[in-house]
Amino acid sequence: MNKKIILLFIVWRVLDFLVTYLAPFFISYLGFFPYKELLADFNLPHWLNSLANFDGIHYLLIARQGYSQWEQAFFPLYPLLIKLLTFVVNNGLIVSLLISNIAFLIGLFILSRLIDKKHAFWFLVFILVFPTSFFFGAVYTEGLFFLLFVSTLYFLKKQKYLLTSLVVTLASLTKLIGVFLIIPIFFHWIKKRKSFATIAAPLVGLGIYCIYLFKTTGDPFFFLTSQPIFGANRSTSLIFLPQVVWRYIKIFITAAHNFQYFISLLEFSIFMLVFVILAFDLLKNFKIRNVERLSLNLFSFANLILPTLTGTFSSVPRYALFSLSFFLYLAEIRNKWAKMIIALVFLILHVVLLGFFSQGYFIS
Repeated sequence: MNKKIILLFIVWRVLDFLVTYLAPFFISYLGFFPYKELLADFNLPHWLNSLANFDGIHYLLIARQGYSQWEQAFFPLYPLLIKLLTFVVNNGLIVSLLISNIAFLIGLFILSRLIDKKHAFWFLVFILVFPTSFFFGAVYTEGLFFLLFVSTLYFLKKQKYLLTSLVVTLASLTKLIGVFLIIPIFFHWIKKRKSFATIAAPLVGLGIYCIYLFKTTGDPFFFLTSQPIFGANRSTSLIFLPQVVWRYIKIFITAAHNFQYFISLLEFSIFMLVFVILAFDLLKNFKIRNVERLSLNLFSFANLILPTLTGTFSSVPRYALFSLSFFLYLAEIRNKWAKMIIALVFLILHVVLLGFFSQGYFIS
């Protein structure tokens, strides 16, 4: 299986680099995000620079000069690692790409040990061709969080609770959804009745960051209150799912059919697809009392629903990457032709979305 993982990873990496290299020949550059001119400072070709578009440049700036106003929306572990490793390789963009890609590859190896072997290949195919999987290898936290996420599940299964506590603390210092890893840990405790203290570990990383924010900004939840500054129509007030769905229906009825319209359609479609499949997966595993899958399914739901509470499906196609139950359900489909068609549709969307992302269009 290890050879298949390496081969699939190389094919995925080469394909993405080929897309970012060819994209300028087919798509005009937009670059509608702040500090894009600073990417030239890293003296790398466009096909690499483009992987730091949008949030990526913020992580690089935080690593270089610390938090500026409002950048506290970005959690600290990833830029801290970039800063530390630039003492070894004096180029933050190269360092960040190495962190993301190496972490993701190691995460794939670990995950393959958690999945039934007869479904592992198709699981890897689906997660690699998913429309937004290129974020795993970009200057984003996705690759690092993936490693910490699956490591949490692996050490938990092996009942190595000290290591579980360590990696889950790091996970909640990487992304907010790290706190939801309390779900599989809690289910594990119910089943094994061991190491209750581990349940608190997902809150430790978030707590550390909240203390830092309180001391530096006076607001321990500034990572939330700063979100509207970055656009995407996010709200700091709690907005429930039916309201978000209705908002998107009105967009589809009234808005002009421009690029943003089709991105909204993509966000809505991916949300509904993942939501429906997670619902089927939940019912199936509830009937057979599969506790491990139930815990993963509930985490997948929490991961999917959390961003919608800000009143939008913006970035849901990226957040869906960690709803692993979705990919497991697809891998378990018995009809091989159905799986091939789904994978082909994902792949086409992947190439198109990466092409636009690399040219500075907001995708997710």
